[in-house]
Amino acid sequence: MKMKPMGDMVLLTKQDGQETTKAGIILTSSTTNHVNADVVAVGPGLFTLTGDRIPMTVKPGDTVMVTTQSAKEHNQIKLDDVSYILLRESEISMVSTSEV
Repeated sequence: MKMKPMGDMVLLTKQDGQETTKAGIILTSSTTNHVNADVVAVGPGLFTLTGDRIPMTVKPGDTVMVTTQSAKEHNQIKLDDVSYILLRESEISMVSTSEV
């Protein structure tokens, strides 16, 4: 089943978290406030009152960081036995980029 998010919604898959830092500190779910995820699909964006579409910033294939609060169970869905996170683009904290 192929699904496309509506409006400014983004469909994500959660990445397996890093379990230790470079210094050897063990990370648990309670020590990190953010989750890394891959963008699977994005909606077309929202319309302004004048009818102009606000384009989406993220695109499929991007790696993003969301707060663990945004990735909670009420935003998780299951399609074809695969777990996804569905949230608004404004809930994304950061987008991974190759630029420094």
